[in-house]
Amino acid sequence: MRKILIIGAGQSGLQLALTLREHDYDVTLMSARTPDEIRNGRVMSTQCMFHDALQHERDHGLNLWEEQAQPVEGLGVSIAAPDSSRAMDWVGRLDNYAQSVDQRVKMAGWLELFEQRGGKLIIHGVTTADLDALAMMYDLVIVSAGKGELVELFDRNPDRSPYTTPQRTLSVVYVHGAGRRPEHPEFAAVRFNIIPGVGELFMIPGYTLTGNCEILFFEGIPGGPLDCWSDRPGPAEHLERMLGLMKQYLPWEYERCRGVELTDPRATLSGGYTPVVRHPVGRLPSGGAVLGMADVVVANDPITGQGSNNASKCAQSYLDSILERGDRPYDAEWMENTFERYWEYARHVTDWTNAMLQPPPPHVMDILGAAQSNDVVARRFVNGFSDPSDYERWFMDPGKAADYLASVSAAS
Repeated sequence: MRKILIIGAGQSGLQLALTLREHDYDVTLMSARTPDEIRNGRVMSTQCMFHDALQHERDHGLNLWEEQAQPVEGLGVSIAAPDSSRAMDWVGRLDNYAQSVDQRVKMAGWLELFEQRGGKLIIHGVTTADLDALAMMYDLVIVSAGKGELVELFDRNPDRSPYTTPQRTLSVVYVHGAGRRPEHPEFAAVRFNIIPGVGELFMIPGYTLTGNCEILFFEGIPGGPLDCWSDRPGPAEHLERMLGLMKQYLPWEYERCRGVELTDPRATLSGGYTPVVRHPVGRLPSGGAVLGMADVVVANDPITGQGSNNASKCAQSYLDSILERGDRPYDAEWMENTFERYWEYARHVTDWTNAMLQPPPPHVMDILGAAQSNDVVARRFVNGFSDPSDYERWFMDPGKAADYLASVSAAS
């Protein structure tokens, strides 16, 4: 039986560990925290997983919260005018619902499920020196912990990484008590609010430790008015500050959040990171090779909500490559090929996400404007969040966008 060590207990590492157990691999997972420590900790992320990524969980029996978590049936776009009115506002329906489950809920539950399925769980932080000694005991070592010392094993790939600094300052609050947008009270939707030159606010229907909730998520352009979290305010002040910014820039969202309360005392988060693509093979001091996965090697800004989706798809891609490898060695060449197989998908997400961090060019504004009056365009845009490779065919290029909009106009 082949022995595999996975470092990190996030979406990608846990999903891969659990699915490898289905095929009787001897899997050891190392997590820095116990399930209870994760549940009792601070929120770790925003997330909204769309159909294709959710289906991977369903296929492997990992959708433990599908009945409890509210379905997200649409995605809407609003653009603020200088006077804080809405210069643009529309919503498109998803062909299949999305869902957002707090990672404190999911990762704690999956850790317990991993042990139930016969996996070996070790609660311990891992340094490079630790990993150097551990690696000799396993046929394959995978690093899925996207923060900390081990990330330094994987060099930045400058050809695939256009940014060298964070492009947004991030601020998150999980709340109870937010109403639905009055434009679509019958269904829940992610709302993508753009404040030109300032940043973005996402409103994400989610599920957390205390039930269904709303996730308020600001992305601020560095140096602007939303870049105001360096003092690390306490939870109550954090929420009050976010509501004040909403009232100033996005009063229509503030109106449905007047009476919100924090879901729990650890329901706030702030920070930022540089989008980066790294080389997938890390070299240990002894010369051994380890494979990076998910946001260790492809870390996109969360402006397109693809982090958990990428992690799920990376785990599925790596699983396929491992199963196909059989008894042959997991050498550095195989590691490179395994990553490139995933990159064939992830490159589309990276290109789209990096483009969305810039002011929208005229052809993108034409698309968003057309979506306001044409449901066909709106649906294609919002359903691309499940499979972003579609954007290359019509959204990313001015010529392709013009041809697409002309064809839609002619058809209607």
